[in-house]
Amino acid sequence: MNFFGKKRTTNTPTPGSARSAAANNPTNTVLTLRDSLATLEKREDHLYKKMEEMQADAKKKMARKDKKGALFSLKRKKMFEAEIDKIQGSKMTLETQIMSLESNVQNMETYSAMKAGASAMANIRKQCDVENVDELMDDIREEMEIAQEISTAIAQPVDTLGTDEDELLDELKELEELDLEEKLLQVPASAAPLKMPNAPTTALEQEADDEAEALKALEASLA
Repeated sequence: MNFFGKKRTTNTPTPGSARSAAANNPTNTVLTLRDSLATLEKREDHLYKKMEEMQADAKKKMARKDKKGALFSLKRKKMFEAEIDKIQGSKMTLETQIMSLESNVQNMETYSAMKAGASAMANIRKQCDVENVDELMDDIREEMEIAQEISTAIAQPVDTLGTDEDELLDELKELEELDLEEKLLQVPASAAPLKMPNAPTTALEQEADDEAEALKALEASLA
C-alpha cells in the first residue's frame, strides 16, 4: 500500500518512444534505410554464390549420372534465384524511399531557408517601412532648411550702430537732389560769344551782275 499519496511518475522515455523519435528524424531514417539496403546487398551476394555452387554441383552430379541429385541442385538454384528477385524488389523500394526522403529533406531545408529569409525581410521592413522613410526624409529636409537659415544669418554683416537702412537711403536721395540744384544755379563767369554762320553772298552778287549786264544791253539797243 502507498501511505503517502499518489505515486509520482517520471517521464522516462521507453524504447518504443525512442525509436519513434528517431523515426521522425528524416536523417536518421535515411541512415536506417541505407543500413537495410547494405544488408540486402550482402544477402544478395551470398545468394549469388550459392546459385553458382548449386549450378556447379548439378554439373558434377550429371557427370556422375546422378540425374536426381542434379535436379535437386537445380531446384535449390531456382529457389536462391527467386529469393534474389525478392531482394532486388526490396532494394528498389528502399532506394526509392531514400531518394524521396532526401528530396523531402532538401525541400524542407529550402523551405526553412526561404522562411528565414522572409522573416528577416519582414523584420527589416518593420524597422524601415515607407512611413519611417517619409518621416526621415522630412526630418532631413527640415534640418537642411534650418542649416540654410543659420548660414544666411551668419553671412549677414553686423551693424554695431544700429542704423536704419531706409533712413540712409532717404539721406542719400536728399544729397543727390541738393547736388543737382547747385549745378542748375551755377552761372558761368564769362559767356563766350555765339558764332553765327555767315549768310551766303554768292547768289546776290551774281544777281546784281546779271542786272547790270541787262541794263547795258538795254542801253546799247536804244543808242
